[in-house]
Amino acid sequence: MIRSVVFLFFLLFFQPVLCLAELRGTGDLGVIIERASHSALIINTSDRSILSRIEGLGDVSHASVVFSRDQRYAYIFGRDGGLSIIDLLSGKIVKRILQAGNSIGGAISQDGKLIAVSNYTPGGVKIFSGDTLELLADIPAFYNDKQRSKVIGLVDAPGQRFICSLFDAGEMWLIDVKNPKQPKIKKFQNIGKQPYDALLTPDGRYYLAGLFGEPGLALLDLWNTEAGVKRILGDYGKHETKLPVYKMPHLEGWTIAGNRMFVPAVGQHEVLVVNTVNWQLIKRIAVAGQPVFVMARPDGRQIWVNFALPDNHQLQIIDVKNMELIKTLTPGKAVLHMEFTPRGENVWVSVRDENKIVIYDTNSFAIEKNLTANKPSGIFFTSRANQLGL
Repeated sequence: MIRSVVFLFFLLFFQPVLCLAELRGTGDLGVIIERASHSALIINTSDRSILSRIEGLGDVSHASVVFSRDQRYAYIFGRDGGLSIIDLLSGKIVKRILQAGNSIGGAISQDGKLIAVSNYTPGGVKIFSGDTLELLADIPAFYNDKQRSKVIGLVDAPGQRFICSLFDAGEMWLIDVKNPKQPKIKKFQNIGKQPYDALLTPDGRYYLAGLFGEPGLALLDLWNTEAGVKRILGDYGKHETKLPVYKMPHLEGWTIAGNRMFVPAVGQHEVLVVNTVNWQLIKRIAVAGQPVFVMARPDGRQIWVNFALPDNHQLQIIDVKNMELIKTLTPGKAVLHMEFTPRGENVWVSVRDENKIVIYDTNSFAIEKNLTANKPSGIFFTSRANQLGL
């Protein structure tokens, strides 16, 4: 009898403590894509550890990731048109569909209920329910005489909207999804030749698309869409010989620091600094090679830059205050991606050809830890769930 009472006491008073010990928050979790093995790692940024590996994700050679508002679920967009939901707590695939032939990325809506995917083949945008992946809208990217364009630079925007660019058509589309089964599309034509990637400023006001077919950027003010798309930096590199481009630069990283925008130059070994008040060029900063990602530390004090071949073994850091290079690092062969921890004390760097993740202290530039990963590429932390345009 006494033994039974003691056991009952234990169940009543100690079991909740044991259950709590098994719980885990999601705010310091993230996903690292392993591009060669169709897999992804779930990681913990506080412990700097790998928690689990999820396999069976298809072609993730150019995968991107967005997170649900509660930061529990990750949506992975694969190059093979795959769209997968993974549960970061259970480490399992919740659902996976093949929604197109060739996909380049996606976004989650402002209210967290809709997932949009941008497709190369067939060109267009599809809108899905975030819970079930039910197809709600299929928007083909027609232009001219029923030709279909590749869609790039898809991001979420305030007002329950998505915005994207059409590579072949030279257009921007602003898509209102308040009624997701009947989206309203506002088209901006003749924005420039071959927009290749785009970004939304952190305040959600400006959408900028880089142009590959001609110099400059295309800029849309979402506070004043009636003014149309404005061209900026149109004279940059106009009379200079373009160097070979071995990998397209990416704009979809926070390259805004205060009232300055840091942009990877196409066909030049430079980072451009632009005044975001008047959109004029302030400075051209010479760097080691063709920039790919030009990313600001969360406090906006540093810009970290990685490069295309043959300089992709390097990272360079720009001090925003003086707009000068302050450090060159050599993490290893094929640096593909970077991601800052939410408050910027660390940056995680994927080094594909050496099968590792290098974690740097962003103040001392010292390596704090190396993690083993199979051909790692994209790194995505759950803090993105609370940021516009990512």
